[in-house]
Amino acid sequence: MRLESTLIPAEGFHGKLAVHTAGPVGAPAAVLGHSILASTKMWRGQVEMLLELGLRVVSIDTRGHGASDEPPPECNLDDLVADNIRVLDELGIARAHFIGVSLGGMVALGLGILHPNRVASLIVCDARADAPPAFAAPWDERIAMAQEHGTAALADSTAERWLGSGFLERRPEVAREVKEMIAGTSVGGFAACARALQGLDYLGRVGSIAVPTQWIVGANDGVLPDAMRHLQSLVPSSALDVIEGAGHLPNVDQPTAFNDVVARRLHSLIA
Repeated sequence: MRLESTLIPAEGFHGKLAVHTAGPVGAPAAVLGHSILASTKMWRGQVEMLLELGLRVVSIDTRGHGASDEPPPECNLDDLVADNIRVLDELGIARAHFIGVSLGGMVALGLGILHPNRVASLIVCDARADAPPAFAAPWDERIAMAQEHGTAALADSTAERWLGSGFLERRPEVAREVKEMIAGTSVGGFAACARALQGLDYLGRVGSIAVPTQWIVGANDGVLPDAMRHLQSLVPSSALDVIEGAGHLPNVDQPTAFNDVVARRLHSLIA
């Protein structure tokens, strides 16, 4: 099904966010949050599954990504969280299920911490809640490269880090789409969101999350399986699924397994 697109004022600056929706107004809503250097396009393999569950799909292009306007140079995770609340308010949605991968998962954590009354459940994929030096430092080099050469200069290395060279070689059409999505991100949007990631500081408050929470992580995603096991231990009654053969974007490289976890969790909540 084709997503309908609209522009909604962002929170705290004069730009607008591109919001893409499908499904019946009034149905339970699932809000999708993508990774940095991505857009709504990364959710192509999930939209039909969510619609089949009877959900209203709301996919938001993060500031400076996809069709959303470029933000001011500085923003933080709380600002990105506030954008999601602004979208809910504009669409008349009281509460939603939030599904986020990477940056989108970190925003989902912020929603669960700061706005639990607006959250029906969280599905957090390949994300962390803090920014230790090993995570924060590489963003400086990436920002400098993008500012000098454009985000296209990040496409090859980012796609390989996300999905692995083997997958990219096996699926050249997906590799092309992912690299085009990365290159299509504005430099200012990438830099602002990368700075927000460097300031990520939700770990001490993750234990306050009280909504139903599902963690998902690709088995091949570096240190994140261990980081997400720790997050799962902090949230009572939350569940963790590790997807074998997946990297940083399981919804892209292992969509069937990813969709099975998401559908199982959401079906149990909306049935």
